Amino acid sequence: MDRDAPAVGEGTNIDDEAPRIEPTVETEAATKTDDAELERTLGLVGGLAIGIGTMIGAGIFVFPGLAAGRAGPAAAGSFAIGAVIALFVALPASELATAMPKSGGGYYFISRGLGTFAGTVVGLSLWLGLVFATAFYLVGFGYYAVDTLAELGIAVGNGLVIPLALLFGAGFTVLNVTGTENAAKLQNGIVALLLSILVCFLGFGGLDALGLVGEPAAPERFAPFGAFPVLTTSALVFTSYLGFAQIATVAGEMRDPGRNLPLSMVGSVLIVGILYVVTIFVATSAFGSDRLAELGETAMVEVGRHYLGSIGALAIVFGGLLATISSANASILSTSRAVYAVSRDALLPRRASRINLRYGTPHVALGLAGGPILVLVATGQVELLAEVASFLHLVMYGLICVALVSLRRDEPEWYDPDFRTPGYPVVPAVGAVASFGLIGFMQPASQVIGVAVMAVTAGWYFYYARDVTLRGAL
Repeated sequence: MDRDAPAVGEGTNIDDEAPRIEPTVETEAATKTDDAELERTLGLVGGLAIGIGTMIGAGIFVFPGLAAGRAGPAAAGSFAIGAVIALFVALPASELATAMPKSGGGYYFISRGLGTFAGTVVGLSLWLGLVFATAFYLVGFGYYAVDTLAELGIAVGNGLVIPLALLFGAGFTVLNVTGTENAAKLQNGIVALLLSILVCFLGFGGLDALGLVGEPAAPERFAPFGAFPVLTTSALVFTSYLGFAQIATVAGEMRDPGRNLPLSMVGSVLIVGILYVVTIFVATSAFGSDRLAELGETAMVEVGRHYLGSIGALAIVFGGLLATISSANASILSTSRAVYAVSRDALLPRRASRINLRYGTPHVALGLAGGPILVLVATGQVELLAEVASFLHLVMYGLICVALVSLRRDEPEWYDPDFRTPGYPVVPAVGAVASFGLIGFMQPASQVIGVAVMAVTAGWYFYYARDVTLRGAL
């Protein structure tokens, strides 16, 4: 089978102890393109912006109505459960990221800790999982764009949701091609403005919900549908916590990764988890669970109107627009890095990891990210997209924890992390069990699609990548 030659130190079909061999290339341009590395342009603020910006989009502006309809006010517990699971994974992932600050995140950790087969399945599943998540964010963006226009007196109807999502999805892909720094600047600005809006709105809404201003809200039974829906809702909303793992996918572009990676991953989960719980409290205090469920993906718009009138509604639709933009932008960036890392290891054709010499970005990988995303956006299936993304990420999260245990046990010579997971081995063990266990509470359709995706990736391994041996993290 004819394949592109892998880079030295990445995927090869030679023994790990073999001497270093220089690759043969046909032209100087090909050498520069294949051997180029991504520049380290992201700092702590950029890492936090990727994590927070990705997570805020779905958890605050899309999920409250869907989650409250399933679990009532106890949906706040669903988000809290998701945050705890995310933390039990973020800590092991932080250790692995400081030992292997390479693009690809969870794929890279698992491939070095558990081998080529697990790496292939997880790497390709991560690519597709991020595609599902990004499509979900873009559909949410389309709804908020339409609502923003409606608040400004321009009624266009929901028929414009998908076309707007497709247009901006293509635009974000092009933006990322022109440079990681450009995408990061957009992300930083959006997240700063978004957090300002949220702190003001949730602060007032929280005071109102507690009866300290305005009229006290009528209490609602905390878990009107019982305890089981709280867990199933946790499985749905776990998509809201994918942002911390997306930080790891751009580890190869982080400055001072030993410090910035752990702070970015753990810090983003803590900040966003608190915001989620407060949001559900404010939303269910404004309306009952049934009413929130009726309002669906844009329920928070009416919550804003309830507390602050038309100004509140406009603030929420604008915030939702910003949040879904930041989620989609960060996810497209992360999706391309997953493709880039898998291709660098020769588990996909080598040309997918080529870097644009003008902009320093993996333009082919960005195309392989943006294309499938636009196809899924056209389906408009919000909840299904979210849960399939959660399924594939939960598998990866569980295996990240297993990879940590494996690497700690073997302690290869190159394994020298700047951060060590506290509470080892309990933390990674709990993280693995919780991640795999949460999959069992998903809808059957999501489980079937998730298993089918993993089966296809396993088939690709046996067809294309079974003779590839991965070296350690060089």
